[in-house]
Amino acid sequence: MPFPNLEIKVFDRHTANEQEILAAHTLLTRIRAELLPEDSPLPLEHTIENLRAIPPFVDVRIWAVWRGTEMVAQSHIAMLRKEENKHLAEFNIDVLPELRRHGIARRLLRHITDVAGPENRSLLIANTSSTVPAGEAFMKRIGAHAGLVGVTNQLRVAELDRALIRQWQAHGKAQTAQVELGFWAGPYPEADVEAMATFLDVMNTAPRGDLQVEDQHWTAQELRQIEASQAQRKIERWTMYVRDKKTREFAGYTDVTWNPRDPGVLQQGGTGVLPKYRNHGLGRWLKAAMLEKILAERPQVKRIRTGNANSNAPMLKINQELGFKPYRSMTYWQVELDKVRQYMG
Repeated sequence: MPFPNLEIKVFDRHTANEQEILAAHTLLTRIRAELLPEDSPLPLEHTIENLRAIPPFVDVRIWAVWRGTEMVAQSHIAMLRKEENKHLAEFNIDVLPELRRHGIARRLLRHITDVAGPENRSLLIANTSSTVPAGEAFMKRIGAHAGLVGVTNQLRVAELDRALIRQWQAHGKAQTAQVELGFWAGPYPEADVEAMATFLDVMNTAPRGDLQVEDQHWTAQELRQIEASQAQRKIERWTMYVRDKKTREFAGYTDVTWNPRDPGVLQQGGTGVLPKYRNHGLGRWLKAAMLEKILAERPQVKRIRTGNANSNAPMLKINQELGFKPYRSMTYWQVELDKVRQYMG
C-alpha cells in the first residue's frame, strides 16, 4: 500500500463511538453524492440507524480504512443466516475517488475472502452503478462476470399521466367479482403474516439472469425482523394487495417505502402477481391504486424510483407506460472465491 499512514481496522457497528460514526457518515455522504448526484445529503441519524438496525438474520462484517481520524474507505461482507443460498455472500467496497487505483480495495478484498472462506461462501456477489465507473472496472479486474444487468428507473411525479392511472383502476375494478383490493400501512397484520411469507415466493419468478442464486423463501419471523429494522430506521412501508374473495389467497401485491428524512424520493419495492392470476391487469391495478394514494397522501414525493432487470419485459413495459425513465444502470456481478484468491496471488 503506497500510503504508510493508512490503517485498516474492523469497524464494530455496535460499539463504534461518536467520532467513528461521524467519520463513517462523512465517507458515505461523499460516496452517495457520486452514486446519486441528484439527491441531497442525508443526516447523521440516517447513518447511525442504518448501522444499528440490520435484521438479526443478516450477518454483516465491516472494515474501515483510516487516515488519522478520517475514514477514507470501507468494505463489508453480508451473509444471510437462512436455509438457502449458504454458498454465497454479498460484498461492497467504497474508496474515496482520489485514493483509488492504489491497492486499497485489493487489501480490503483480502479481509472479505478471509471471512468468506471459513464460512464456505464460495461465490461472492456485488453490484455497481453506471454513475461510478470505477466499480465496474474493479469487478472486471478481479475476474467477476455480469450475472444480471438492470436499470434504476425514475418517474417524476409531475409528469405522471393521471388519466392513465384512472383508466387502469377502472379496468382493475372490473375484476372485483373474483378479487378484492386491500391496503396495509406498516407491518403485515398478525392474521396474514404467515400467508404473506408464503406468497412472497412469487418474487422467485422474477428474472435472475445468470446469477447462481437459489430461490429465496421467507419466514414470518424474518418478515417481522425486517419490519423492526424499518421501524428503527424510520422507514414507512405501504403495501397494496389483491386477494381472491373465495379462497382468501393472495393474488398479487406491490409495496413502496418512504424515508421522511429524504421526503422527495419514494422507493418502489416488489410487485408480483401469482402466475394463475396474470394477464388480467392486476399488476397495473395495484400500481395505479398505489400511485393514486401517493398523490393524495404524499405530496412531498417528487420522484419515484424502482429497479428492474433488463430481461423483465412485462414489468419494464408497465413502468414505461407510467412514464418511468432510465436513471442509472446497475450490474450485479458474481465471482468465485477461488478466482478472487488467484487475483490476489
